Amino acid sequence: MKPVLFITGHVPASRSGAFAALRERIPIELALFGGRHQHGAPAGPPPDGVPVRYAEQREIGALVAGGDYAAVIAGTGGRVALPLAWWAARRRSMPFIFWAALWRAPRVAAHLAAAPLMRQIYHRAAAIVTYGPHVSAYVAARGAKRIYVAPQAVDNAFWSAPTGSGRGERFCALFVGRAERAKGLGVLLDAWRVSGLGAAGASLTLAGAHSVQLPAVNCVGQLDPVELRNFYAAADVLVIPSIRTRRFTEPWGLVVNEAMNQRCAVIASDAVGAAAGGLVRDGHNGLIVPAAQPAALAEALRALADDRGRCAAFGQAGAKDVAEYTYAAWADAFAQAVEAVCGSTSAGSVTL
Repeated sequence: MKPVLFITGHVPASRSGAFAALRERIPIELALFGGRHQHGAPAGPPPDGVPVRYAEQREIGALVAGGDYAAVIAGTGGRVALPLAWWAARRRSMPFIFWAALWRAPRVAAHLAAAPLMRQIYHRAAAIVTYGPHVSAYVAARGAKRIYVAPQAVDNAFWSAPTGSGRGERFCALFVGRAERAKGLGVLLDAWRVSGLGAAGASLTLAGAHSVQLPAVNCVGQLDPVELRNFYAAADVLVIPSIRTRRFTEPWGLVVNEAMNQRCAVIASDAVGAAAGGLVRDGHNGLIVPAAQPAALAEALRALADDRGRCAAFGQAGAKDVAEYTYAAWADAFAQAVEAVCGSTSAGSVTL
């Protein structure tokens, strides 16, 4: 089979294993155009055995047009990489597979200007691979027909490994994220004040570049993966209080997968993709609260602090649920999409 060109900005360390799993299923070649690290994930080395091309975004069209590929895969990263890849694939009659993450359209000028192109891609792409059911519903409403879900995954073996940490006698909540408005830290801090848990002996730990001075709030800075895994193991609940902004709605939130692997319960807002996409299930492995509502978040925190047995049960359920979100399942979805479109499609015909 001819190789499939997979166009993306970077290969974050959290995604390297997924690309390695995909390479075991179909021949792929990565085209990396760099740019801003999406969602704060640092770039890692490409997986062994996967050919890599480095190109500027403006060179992506020529790369597609000059290659001999079974299909082309691209997502929404970058400003011009996606349209150049789409147009070049159409000109060469190569099947184009769109990797979709959005489940709510940003209300910014660039996205509004791109809306006609996006409608064309949703409607005419040979296949669309999504982050989860929430994204699948979004693209289906915009005309997509052949849709596959590639579940967001982390290295479950690493994140579930035993640690020397354990949960203490006092309730501990954990926040892991950047100091950006969309991550909802301000909402969480308001909720923490309202909850009164600090005065009752509970603690809130903030992992990341934060400088907050509040009673019972501990800032631990940036953590390496081993350190972060230990904090998940020691926390009763991970809180993901993301909010919707004009520019951003959380596509998923891989910290959910990481924490669940350590049997950590989750409180997520309904603006978190992992909640909308079905991994976080209200009353089963965590709690889902309305975004940007500190009172509701405070109530959820108090509920778990008052019933740590229920909190532990959520953690056990989450560990079982996240075990199905694997690199293999992610790779299977892309391989199925490629195999489906590399026959006769509206975008052209490619022989395996």
